Amino acid sequence: MDRGWPVSKAPVGLTRARRRTGRVVWAAVVGALVAAAPSVAAQQRSSALDRAGRLLGELVASYGVSGDEGAVRETVLRHLPAWARARAVVDTAGNLWVRAGQGDPLVVFVAHLDETGFQVTGIRDDGTLVIRSRGGFLPWLWEATPALVHTADGPVPGVFTPRDSVERRPLRQSAGGFRVDVGARSRREAEAMGIRAGITVTNPKQVVRLAGTRITARSFDDRVGSAAQVLALQALDPRAFRHEVVFLWVVREEIGLEGAHVAARELGVRPVRVHAVDTFVSADGPHDLRNFAAQPIGAGPVARVVDNSSVTPPPVVDTLRRLAARRRIPLQVGTTNGGNDGSAFTAWGVVDVPIGWPLRYSHSPVEVIDLNDLVELARLVQVIATEW
Repeated sequence: MDRGWPVSKAPVGLTRARRRTGRVVWAAVVGALVAAAPSVAAQQRSSALDRAGRLLGELVASYGVSGDEGAVRETVLRHLPAWARARAVVDTAGNLWVRAGQGDPLVVFVAHLDETGFQVTGIRDDGTLVIRSRGGFLPWLWEATPALVHTADGPVPGVFTPRDSVERRPLRQSAGGFRVDVGARSRREAEAMGIRAGITVTNPKQVVRLAGTRITARSFDDRVGSAAQVLALQALDPRAFRHEVVFLWVVREEIGLEGAHVAARELGVRPVRVHAVDTFVSADGPHDLRNFAAQPIGAGPVARVVDNSSVTPPPVVDTLRRLAARRRIPLQVGTTNGGNDGSAFTAWGVVDVPIGWPLRYSHSPVEVIDLNDLVELARLVQVIATEW
């Protein structure tokens, strides 16, 4: 006799066993997916951090004191996606432009290509170089450290001469003061090395990995902002823009926002907003007072709502915060010192909404950032460009 049962009439115990087995299998599948999800997310995050770190390393390795930014501009161009590189234009000032989207409103993003450093103003009879600063910083941080003199034929190593140990007067960057020694014994020997008045001088530099996602180098200001804009464009489809957006990498910010002023005159009253993507000078060092600019590194990008050059209207800040929250981008809000390229546009009635990342020890040879802040800043640029 056939003892098989239709499923609907199977014994109760067998039906329950089948249900239990199904639940166990399904639970195992769900458990495996849940267990794998953090691993996938962690891998994606690690990949994003690696990409950001490699790009930033190349930008840092490109030297570009104010007025001599060509190498940095070429690095930016090389890393732009093909669609953006095809639209890239360099204006007569040396600014790099990429336009995307069509129609109003026009929104502008601006980072700067230059870094602080020095310029040769003359050569003394003893072969040492007289220099002047390009940008604002504490010159004693460079005193008695290695120097690189950037000639047309390549860098010439040297040293920033220290003061005599009994010298009590402030370090002066003028004839008879701060100088560079390249080992030449006369003006003629120095000139034979390709050294001329007008060329630039820096420290050697490279990115050094610290604990976790912390890294240190010189010229993170504004290589991080430049990298954030590149990373955003790499992630964007040119068809995603709902209105016109201009991405700018400008020159000579450190000596007076000169490139930004050129771009602002070109665009005039057309933009509704400008986002300067630049440093947030943070009081995050272990000995800093925490009553001002205390936005910590590693906690996300910062809306730089008040600085020495601009004030962002509170309703605009609120909109930015809601946008970041909707996309789960950690956004800090703070005030700091310094100026930003966006302030060059405000004379034309453009609202300046600077965004940046917290930086320790700004304008020093040992600036410190967290790569997580760069990755999130790039996401913020991407979201603002396509959703606001």
